[in-house]
Amino acid sequence: MKLSILMPVYNEEERIADALKQALAVDYPCEIELVVVDDGSRDGTGEVLGRVDDARLRVITHQRNAGKGAAIKTAVDSAEGEYMVILDADLEYDPQDIPKLLEPVLDGRATVVYGNRTFGSHSAYSFWYVMGNKGVTTVANVLYNSYIGDLETCFKLMPLALYRSLEIRSRGFGMEAEVTGKLLRRRIRPYEVPISYRARGREEGKKITWKDGVEAVWILARERARRTVKR
Repeated sequence: MKLSILMPVYNEEERIADALKQALAVDYPCEIELVVVDDGSRDGTGEVLGRVDDARLRVITHQRNAGKGAAIKTAVDSAEGEYMVILDADLEYDPQDIPKLLEPVLDGRATVVYGNRTFGSHSAYSFWYVMGNKGVTTVANVLYNSYIGDLETCFKLMPLALYRSLEIRSRGFGMEAEVTGKLLRRRIRPYEVPISYRARGREEGKKITWKDGVEAVWILARERARRTVKR
């Protein structure tokens, strides 16, 4: 199996070198490729990416910032693996956890795997950030009669063909809710594994806001109400 690790990047000059180093240093149980989409960065991110020499790395550049969902779509269109997982470049997630996400797939126990974050005082950005995340996840569980633990997790591992079939249209952070809503509508319940996490603050460049939470709830409701089209 080949795994495509998809990394959207926007203005991460200070972190991107470490993010790439960490991702490429992991001892993966399968072949990998790292597809990085520089989503219109206006700092030195592009120059840092240009200095990395690794055959497993491919860099694609957006001339203008289009949002996380758009960057992932570009990466998905270019990816060549059988499976995919998203890895943000902000160092909040540890790529050493990716092999743990692969285990249920390689063992034949799961097709879709989510990394479930355990928030603690040392890992949470703020009380309201955690409550917002839990609130959005609760809305999904109520609407779809499911019981997932972390809807907004970046670590969503699934077959590349499945992600493409979802036809995700959200261009920003709303893609997280749209992916989960469409999976749950198909009665695909993600297998969850615990992962480590360390949130950064606004001063460190954290981009998600309460408005993204409101959008996520709207997207979940929209997808739940959407008529099922028989194929």
